[in-house]
Order: sequence, then C-alpha cells, then structure tokens
Amino acid sequence: MIFPTLFIFLIWAVKIAEIWSGISFASFGLRPLQWSGIWGILTFPLIHAGWSHLFANTVPLLILLTFLFHSYREIAWKVFLLIYLVSGLWIWVFARSGTVHIGASGLIYGLAAFLFVSGILRRNSALMAITLLVVFLYGGLIWGIFPQFFPRERISWEGHLMGLLAGTILAFYFRKEGPQRESYQWGEEGDEDEDEDEDEDESGFPESGQSNER
Repeated sequence: MIFPTLFIFLIWAVKIAEIWSGISFASFGLRPLQWSGIWGILTFPLIHAGWSHLFANTVPLLILLTFLFHSYREIAWKVFLLIYLVSGLWIWVFARSGTVHIGASGLIYGLAAFLFVSGILRRNSALMAITLLVVFLYGGLIWGIFPQFFPRERISWEGHLMGLLAGTILAFYFRKEGPQRESYQWGEEGDEDEDEDEDEDESGFPESGQSNER
C-alpha cells in the first residue's frame, strides 16, 4: 500500500495547495485538441474541482491501486502508467473541444476495467475474487460513460470512457504477464507403499535369507 497511499497523499496535497494559494489549478487541466493544454495529460488526474469531488475519488483510488499493486506486482507500474498516459492522450484527441477535464475518475475507470477483465482472462481464483469485489463495489461505474443519464451534471464522460477502454485493452495486452491460471499436479498414490513392501513376499513375511532378529 506504499504507492497507493503516496498517490492519495499527492492529490490531497495538490488540493490543499490550491486552497492555501487561493489560485484555481483548473488551468492545468486537460484541454482537448489544444497544444497549450496537452501538458494536462500529466496533471489533470491530480486536480479536483472541490472537496466532494476529491472525497468521491479517494476511496476508490486507494482500493483499486492496492488491488493492482498487491495482485499484479510484476506489471503494476506499467499498467498504472499506461492507463494514466493513454487515457489522457485519448481524451486530448477525442473529447469535445472547448472543455477542460480534471480529476482522477478516468484513472479509476481504467483500473476497475483492468482488474475486472484481467481476472476473467487469467481464471485465477484469487484474481477472480478481486473481479467479484470490483463488480460488487464499483459495478455502477458503467453508467458514468452515458452522459444522457446526467444531463445536469458536468462530468467527464469522455474521461470515463477512455479510461474504461484503456484498462480493458491493457488487460488483454498483459494477459500473459504477471499471475497466471492456477495449475495442479496430481501425484500417484501408493508409490511409497510399494517401495516399502518390495522386500516382502505375498505371505507378508520377509524373503528367505533375511533375519528378524534385532
């Protein structure tokens, strides 16, 4: 939980710095199709509109990042960085122009999609348990990619969609890396017993020439 905790600390530190300075950090958000806003790919997940926005993203981020770094240690860094950068790049290319995107919700969608799809592909019991937990805790996230359900709310549905796509594609791409499907090896019973009894004849007595004396 070291990195997940540090990342949560970072986004909270950014919000506290914004409040303390009295300057809105929204200008560092991601502005689609504007070269001046392309740097927002690196900064927009760290910036949140308000405390409620930050609170809403804190717990899911902590849980999903912990699942990722605990269960996919070999590829966790690659998955995290690629979701972070690829989803941001796709938002910059495909999202509506004239908008500003901030917040880590796209990252949350990417992590949830990766954990869900990867657990199914690998057919590992421990990973499947995480898949079920993700569905139970965050299955409702799927509605966040449909803007018609939230006509009065200013949500980055493009960010949600791009994160979802990035996480799903990466689950397929890395399906042969990291933990794999459990395999079982069945041993042959009775081998040891046969070795122990090889010096005895059918009557159960030692073969001739052997002594019973101690």
